Amino acid sequence: MLAGLGPADGDTLRRLHERLAADASREHLLEVAYRTVDSPVGPLLLAATERGLLRVAFEREGHDLVLDRIARQVSPRILHDGHRLDAVARELDEYFAGRRRAFDLPLDLQLAHGFRRAVLDHLNEIAYGHTASYAAVAAAAGSPRAVRAVGSACARNPLPLVVPCHRVVKSDGSLGQYGGGPAAKSLLLALEGVTPPSP
Repeated sequence: MLAGLGPADGDTLRRLHERLAADASREHLLEVAYRTVDSPVGPLLLAATERGLLRVAFEREGHDLVLDRIARQVSPRILHDGHRLDAVARELDEYFAGRRRAFDLPLDLQLAHGFRRAVLDHLNEIAYGHTASYAAVAAAAGSPRAVRAVGSACARNPLPLVVPCHRVVKSDGSLGQYGGGPAAKSLLLALEGVTPPSP
């Protein structure tokens, strides 16, 4: 039925969608709002609850797959609504433009539990332009022998960029793994003035 709609009808649908999102948010029926933004590391999916930023996902993770997981783990009440994420998009733009060194956003960390959550708490202690080894983060999190678990926690970080797992590298200085891929990790470190080691 919608296939025959022209450009004017498309504008109408967009306005109706925006009104639906606004009404749902006002009535507290919208649990998770999402939007995508372009960035130097590719399109990013942003999702937020009323408590704060819930998820940042790289394109390689599969945005549809990520939304499906959020629907199962958090709530099926998900709707595209850019307004809730305006501040996130603005701070990411400032970060990529080199005008922001730390994010000032409310975070919803309900997707991280146990030791993973403890690791995330320590990642924000790694300052802009600095790195820490997986071993150092393990020690800071109170489990010096849990180096591999730190790697797993970084790989499953629901809020990359904002919670800076890209600043965690191997003890020999090499990059290690990254959810956005090694090129994205290298780019982010270079943006912060860290010279990535040669491969």
